[in-house]
Amino acid sequence: QARVEESGGGMVEAGGSLRLACTVDGEANVGRYNMAWFAQAPGKEREGVSCIAYWGGSTYYDDSVKGRFSISRDNEKKTLYLQMNSLKPEDTAMYYCAAVSSCGPSFSPLNPNSWGQGTQVTVSS
Repeated sequence: QARVEESGGGMVEAGGSLRLACTVDGEANVGRYNMAWFAQAPGKEREGVSCIAYWGGSTYYDDSVKGRFSISRDNEKKTLYLQMNSLKPEDTAMYYCAAVSSCGPSFSPLNPNSWGQGTQVTVSS
């Protein structure tokens, strides 16, 4: 069964940048999956942030991050990225990656019961 491992989180000041990475293990062909980043802030439900189609040619961003975050993928390295710029305190959350059924305004995880450990992003004001 495929597993994901998120990394790259940290603590930054508002306006700073971070680059998250998600490596996939146990899946021979990551390139056939649409992938996404989700965020879960304290006391809130996990929500979709951004997704990217399996070939990398189509992306979607939640309005809250549009123009600040950039999603990309390297299928040969089996890695998904999220470049986070102009970070705001409201971006503070645990970030997770997952395969999704499709990439668009209502993307959802293929397996909602299986998540990686996530990577914590904390933005101070």
